[in-house]
Amino acid sequence: MNQTGQKSDRYVSFKGIEEEKNSTELIRMLRRHIDDPEKTNPFWEKYKQMLADCESGKSGKDYLFLIHSYINNLFEYFEEMEDEEALALLHKIEVECC
Repeated sequence: MNQTGQKSDRYVSFKGIEEEKNSTELIRMLRRHIDDPEKTNPFWEKYKQMLADCESGKSGKDYLFLIHSYINNLFEYFEEMEDEEALALLHKIEVECC
């Protein structure tokens, strides 16, 4: 459901789906974990570089692409971090946009 209470359907249109806002928010949630040296590892350090390349325009990719490409890693990580809010948003992004 979008903010107007209408059911969104990604197969018809992204209209009513806030994919950019939700993707940006999910990355913010992820960063609060992976920017902590106690919670990162070589994979997430590489992912941070991919985020930087995305943000600079160097890669030509956007947050939604990086979320979709690594969705299983993200689910696993947020489960490990017990971040229910991030898991809920990731599920919403998966259903609406991926």
